[in-house]
Amino acid sequence: MFYYYDMGYMLIALLATVLGLATQAYINRMYAKWSVVDASFGATGADVAKDMLRNAGVSGVGFARIGGTLTDHYDPRDNTLHLSDANCDGGSVASVAVACHEAGHAVQHAHAYVPVQIRSALVPVVNLTQSTWSLVLLAGIMMQMAGLVQLALILFAASVAFQLVTLPVEIDASRRAIVYLGQHGQAIDQQGAKEVLTAAALTYVAAALTSVVQLLYLMSRMRRR
Repeated sequence: MFYYYDMGYMLIALLATVLGLATQAYINRMYAKWSVVDASFGATGADVAKDMLRNAGVSGVGFARIGGTLTDHYDPRDNTLHLSDANCDGGSVASVAVACHEAGHAVQHAHAYVPVQIRSALVPVVNLTQSTWSLVLLAGIMMQMAGLVQLALILFAASVAFQLVTLPVEIDASRRAIVYLGQHGQAIDQQGAKEVLTAAALTYVAAALTSVVQLLYLMSRMRRR
């Protein structure tokens, strides 16, 4: 019998929770540390991000505000950087680092960075699989239908693939930001950006790692049926 809720699965869930909390606490600590250190640019995060885009030959990117803390993101659908108030208006090292990271995503899309294209192609698939794979798995277990269980694992594998493709996208956006800050700012800007953006990347690494472990575990249980 394939048990969905067993000790192994619960341990994986515990691992995901612990890693999630640890990485979130770490990024919050790094962000708070560098939020009180002024960047050398004497400009806001939004202004430095605009300069980075101009330097990369990218135009037409919009800027918009978004509520919350560390809710910053680039939306390719409207080609807009959505920056939180602190990072849009602030001139700290943390603000500049986060804003330039999001600008890095805009540069990726403008330059047709291959992992971004792959990730974008997977978005419609993942929007479906993320909301259905667990229901299909549960139905397969309850009705003891191996075909449904296998379908659920395929759907979940698509979500895992999306998370794995996201890693190089996020890492490259951070690399672009750090390189720009190193070339046009001072050592303090680059050092702070490395710490803040590395902490942010770890959240994606932790999520991908736990998803891979979860998938491998479910596959091993399926083989033992």
